[in-house]
Amino acid sequence: MIPNLIHFPANPTLKGQAELIPDVPYSKNGQTLTLILPWAPNGDRTKAGRIPLIVFVQGSGWTSPNLNYELPMLCHYAEEGIAVATVRHRSTADGNVFPAFLIDVKCAIRFLRAHAEEYGIDPSRVAAFGTSSGGNTVCLLGLTGDDPAYKSDEYPEESDAVCCVVSCFAPTDLAARFAARRKDQDWYRGMMTERFGPDSSQWDQQLREFSPACRVVVGKKYPPFLLFHGSGDTLVPYSQMETLYEALQTADTEVKAVCVDGGEHEGNFWGPEVRAMIHKELIERLAGPLFS
Repeated sequence: MIPNLIHFPANPTLKGQAELIPDVPYSKNGQTLTLILPWAPNGDRTKAGRIPLIVFVQGSGWTSPNLNYELPMLCHYAEEGIAVATVRHRSTADGNVFPAFLIDVKCAIRFLRAHAEEYGIDPSRVAAFGTSSGGNTVCLLGLTGDDPAYKSDEYPEESDAVCCVVSCFAPTDLAARFAARRKDQDWYRGMMTERFGPDSSQWDQQLREFSPACRVVVGKKYPPFLLFHGSGDTLVPYSQMETLYEALQTADTEVKAVCVDGGEHEGNFWGPEVRAMIHKELIERLAGPLFS
């Protein structure tokens, strides 16, 4: 007999438990994603209820995202019963010009839908969340759902559309973003060549194509957007968020914008209020039987 023995109930639903699955290949071009999944009873997700999914794209200047950078924040969602995939894509630094990054992330979404039963994912509840160039990517995801121009031949029967977008300090108007640097011809030519290729006659059109603020079409239906930007961002100007917000408003898209006073590009941007609002938005947008 143990005096003053403490008793706790068991946890048959495994609430709060999650596992990380690294290096999941999703494309024949060698790209991988890291998947964070809630535990399933007896380890069998095919017999558990379907859970929503957040697809996260880390900022990298369209090079190689560090999939570990936001893992501590993302793991909390899996602990609450939401699957999370943080996605690697091809890098412009390796000669993979636009739209390779967008084609890859869309392929990852289709891969996850194709394997929805295996991972216990609800394919109807997929949200997109990204930062910096990843924010640019998820905004483009929201505006170009199932656009054949960015669809590879992998998992063609699946959709790459998302039900909502959360974007943080994203470049949304690339022409305006890089306009001030045009005077530095060596820098500008090198930057544009790396991202778009050597044909300079196509650069202006390509800058518009990959600028979310230029892709909004009045009369077209888009998912809801939540935009964040820091007023102290010296890398991507705060005005970039304003430009996209105004374009989405003109198109009658549901959009909310948040200014982080004095917020930098990463760093002190990540206050508790920011994380709490992103969490609230994603939970509400992905709500269903799991949260009732």
